[in-house]
Amino acid sequence: MCYLNRVKVWTETSIFLTVRSNMAALCRIRGCVRVLLHNVPQRALLRGQIQSGCLVCRVGAKRHLLSDDVVKLQEFQERKLAMAYQVSGSKSDYFVAINQKMKKNELILKDELKRLLHLCQTTEDMETARHAIYRYHEENSNVAFGEFKFGPLFMRLCFELGLEELAAATLTDKNLRGFFSDSTSFNIALDMLFTKELYQSALDILRDMKDQGVALNKDTYTLATGTCYKMNTPESFRICTAMMEEGQTKGHMLPRHAYCFTVALALRQNDVEKAQSMFSQIMSTDSRICQNLRVLILAMAGAMQECLSVLNSAKCSNSPAFIKKPEFAKEVVDLVRLRSRDSLLMESVDHVLAWLQQSGQVTLVSMDEMLCHIPKGGKRGPRELMDDRRSSRRTHRPLQAALLSE
Repeated sequence: MCYLNRVKVWTETSIFLTVRSNMAALCRIRGCVRVLLHNVPQRALLRGQIQSGCLVCRVGAKRHLLSDDVVKLQEFQERKLAMAYQVSGSKSDYFVAINQKMKKNELILKDELKRLLHLCQTTEDMETARHAIYRYHEENSNVAFGEFKFGPLFMRLCFELGLEELAAATLTDKNLRGFFSDSTSFNIALDMLFTKELYQSALDILRDMKDQGVALNKDTYTLATGTCYKMNTPESFRICTAMMEEGQTKGHMLPRHAYCFTVALALRQNDVEKAQSMFSQIMSTDSRICQNLRVLILAMAGAMQECLSVLNSAKCSNSPAFIKKPEFAKEVVDLVRLRSRDSLLMESVDHVLAWLQQSGQVTLVSMDEMLCHIPKGGKRGPRELMDDRRSSRRTHRPLQAALLSE
């Protein structure tokens, strides 16, 4: 009998691992489809002096800003599979039982709500889950600190099903104050709204987040400044700069990506002085986007001599092929050429720009694409970690040769 039980457990475990592997593959496909679905042009127009094409939102630039290790969609879907496997009976039976409990005003337990959220697959399921959340919050609004947080779980479910409007409405519902007490819930919602170009709703979420006293973290600053940059209005510019200045005053470690969005927005609003001020706060400016922003600032400020010096220093004539060369967006190069026209530096600028073009240092990747990139997750897989080690830590010889000798 014990042997049969062991065989049963082994068989069930094998089936679960196979399904989990297939689910991981589906998640990767879903990620690719997500990018393809949302790569549509944004019809944003520039104002003032940079209407020539710089910082225009182009095809491929409308992407999400939150990395996969924050959204954790794949892990969430794997847990959903595991939960579905553990539940006795069908999913519909479980939903009927929960609805009966709510009709009878019975308590919704933590594990019951957790299981319910993991079993949701449709919009109709989400309605039941939302009612259960209201009931659970009403009964447990004074829970002790450290209890399980359902906010990120609900937001990942909305993320999976594409229900960004439901996520926003639930987050801002006054009857649920305190239920979403973590920044991760708000960040996932902001990312969904950013992807769907619902920028005003994203700003409303941000205001509500501050009203509830939820702390802004690095991801929040990046998402908020990215949203303001995409809106490109005087009001969004005011919100963006006020938020960044408040963060500086409070001593927060503001991410470079947020500074870059703020600088780019300042340039779109033709406030070169504010752009220079924000750019000076960036600790490390060796990234491609920072190099392009520096050239843009100098060109728009009329500092063509200094702009020429930056471009000259980027010329890599003798550097090895494996050394990554500085790259400049074609729209940045076009603006520099335009600003140097009819000046004494026109010939020198044309010469250095022709050099950069010939050496492959002028890219068709737009400034907007550089800013709205899909970030890599913070965690690396075992293969990436193995690839980093090419030599033995003890002998400093190539890893394979060192292993053979030892």
